[in-house]
Amino acid sequence: MSNAPRDWTVLSMLEWGTDYFKKREIPDPRHSIEWLLAEVLDIKRLDLYLKFDRPLSPGELDELRPLVKRRASHEPLQYIIGFTDFMNARLKVTPEVLIPRIETEQLVEIILDHFPDPEAERDILDIGTGSGCIPIALKQERPKWNLQAVDISEAALEVARENAQNLELGINFLNGDIHNWKELSLVGPFDLIVSNPPYVLPEEKDALEKQVVDHEPATALFTEDMETTYRSIIDCAEQHLKSNGRLYLELHELHAHQIKAFFDPQKWEVSIVQDYEQKERFIKAVIAQ
Repeated sequence: MSNAPRDWTVLSMLEWGTDYFKKREIPDPRHSIEWLLAEVLDIKRLDLYLKFDRPLSPGELDELRPLVKRRASHEPLQYIIGFTDFMNARLKVTPEVLIPRIETEQLVEIILDHFPDPEAERDILDIGTGSGCIPIALKQERPKWNLQAVDISEAALEVARENAQNLELGINFLNGDIHNWKELSLVGPFDLIVSNPPYVLPEEKDALEKQVVDHEPATALFTEDMETTYRSIIDCAEQHLKSNGRLYLELHELHAHQIKAFFDPQKWEVSIVQDYEQKERFIKAVIAQ
């Protein structure tokens, strides 16, 4: 650790680490060193601010150094510490799954707002579940809901199943490709279907942060054919939704109206919903009776 103080404390490490990450253009540099240091010290991140003068032992420094090096190489913080917080759940994340975003939390909140009765039983399908963040968050808030979740990656499903088991939540996870949805062993019909599919086009790759492009799974990020992906989900929904069932989609804010046009207006009532930054991020669609 160059230009480092001789005697390390929590405060000096926070200051040095923030500066070190800034120079390497790491997103959220202060946040990054806070999480890594809290992980090594096995304390809550906010508790660091109660321990500014605490000295760091040689063993703690030895444990911290490789973590700092990994973050400085733009490896996502969540993969380094092995988890992320989503809604009310702490979820395991690995390079096999996309790191859940704040926009997807809002998608869950939209669904919960539209189905406010905690005692009602509902049948739900999540397409492209990844870490399982969406069905897990829904099941925590609506324990009586029956949830199925599909992903093309068996490695991702292993992470999702572990997350659900750790939280003692009963969710049925299925391996399959939504483009071949007729081959999926779905147990419907469903009150709602939700999906956050890959929606970044290859030509948009350069606009993404280095930590995303270099480390997160490409199959969960990129789609070569956005129309085929969304039409497959819509076709599946038309076959498996109950009368007046709903479909919720997360999407690229630049393509919301294009995706809306994929819906048959004779079958669907479709609206675009903005996220917290007033970007056209979601679609809510209700199938006709």
